[in-house]
Amino acid sequence: MDAKIELQNYKKALDQKLAQYFTKKLQEMHEVGPSARDAVKSIRDMLLAGGKRVRASFMYWGYRAANGKDFEKIIEASMSIELTHIFLLIHDDIIDRDDFRHGVQAIHKKYENLAKRFYKKVDPKHFGDSMAIVVGDMAAAFGNDIIFNSRFAPERKQKALSKLQEIVVNTVSGEILDVMLEAKGQASEKEILEVHRNKTAKYTVEGPLHLGALLAGADEKMLKVLSEYAVPVGIAFQIQDDILGAFGDEKKLGKPVCSDLREGKQTLLIAKALENGNAEQKRLIKKLLGNKNVSESGIESFRQTIRETGSLDYSQALAKKYVERGKKAIEKSDFEKVTREFLVGIADYIVKREV
Repeated sequence: MDAKIELQNYKKALDQKLAQYFTKKLQEMHEVGPSARDAVKSIRDMLLAGGKRVRASFMYWGYRAANGKDFEKIIEASMSIELTHIFLLIHDDIIDRDDFRHGVQAIHKKYENLAKRFYKKVDPKHFGDSMAIVVGDMAAAFGNDIIFNSRFAPERKQKALSKLQEIVVNTVSGEILDVMLEAKGQASEKEILEVHRNKTAKYTVEGPLHLGALLAGADEKMLKVLSEYAVPVGIAFQIQDDILGAFGDEKKLGKPVCSDLREGKQTLLIAKALENGNAEQKRLIKKLLGNKNVSESGIESFRQTIRETGSLDYSQALAKKYVERGKKAIEKSDFEKVTREFLVGIADYIVKREV
């Protein structure tokens, strides 16, 4: 099985469901007024502009790992994690001051520009941030609602809804530490990996796998096996994401390269470069970290320093180590062959992907 192609096929099927969902949602909301309907359209447009649907796909395969058989129902239910994802991204873009997401204008920036054109008496930035917060809240409600109205037994939906709230709490916990480390201006490898564990691993991989498995009636033993796979693979996912953020292609990323550097975000690349670099290399990193107007030559100098200090090699090797740990948990499981093949294949794809 080619896990990448499987992921792409799932994205196509899910995007059709999402488009149908928003068409129906906009019809249902005909009485709430044009401003609220425009907010729904903003959520729809950002969601459908991009994204690999990794979380929704993991939810589907978690369901299959627990021997779920009604694939149509789980595809519909997996929209929930994508709406939860967009809710968190909308808020994350405010925190990170990112102006674009998936190549389209971030929600807070869209409303900021709207205020500049039509609402001259307000602070446009505050207006944009405020609107993005409430639009994100709306997306969160949609994510819960999808599970609540899914076609599964009530006790399974209850467990899934509880798990969804746990996912958000874990993600927010990781975000809290991430913001604190950025404010502090330094972080250890242990602290960064803790952020990755909560903000990415438990959110992107473990949470969705558990959601799908719970909707299929999984027990605690099965959830434990999924966690043994998910947490290391999720950490690897974020390490690779940070590498792509520094060395990837801006058009493929859908956002500016080195945005983490500009925002002063503490990543493993930066932590290891500061640990291993000489005095001149450390000065360069500290000078560029948090510089919102870093030049192209500055970015190239940063990249060169990351390579020269061995930070890039170290991060790539650690990501591969985590992936191998996760794969072992699946390879010794009793999941059906096709499920094992996908989970192993997607783990390999995570550390080799270019976007």
